[in-house]
Amino acid sequence: MIIRRMTNADIPFAAEIEKKCFVHPWSEQSIESELIRGKSVFLMAFDDEIPIGYVGLSTVLDEGYMGNLAVIEAYRQRGMGKALMKELIRECKAMDLAFVTLEVRASNTPAIKLYEALGFVQVGCRKNYYKEPLEDGLLLTLNFK
Repeated sequence: MIIRRMTNADIPFAAEIEKKCFVHPWSEQSIESELIRGKSVFLMAFDDEIPIGYVGLSTVLDEGYMGNLAVIEAYRQRGMGKALMKELIRECKAMDLAFVTLEVRASNTPAIKLYEALGFVQVGCRKNYYKEPLEDGLLLTLNFK
């Protein structure tokens, strides 16, 4: 597996991964607008040359806000998400961010366990944050400072 910064050429692959993983996927245009902001970090994971997952983070000052972590189903439970997150955390530390925060569906136990194993702690709950199905979103944060 190779993890590297996403390029413009990777945007269609990320959009396809979104469609496979989420009820309300980001469009190519949404991914592109975040990627070109210059205040974002998008990483893609590849098995040989096959795109298998990505993670995206936007920053405001010294704060990191993770948008999506997505790994196609055939590659889940093989450490891909963890590898992407570890690389994202390394990037956050290199950027001297104070923290990174994210929302996750309350029922997404595998993701919650992954984030907690990496040091994230629950700092809040957003009632009915997700639609289809309607569900709470847990707010998790990893502090660096």
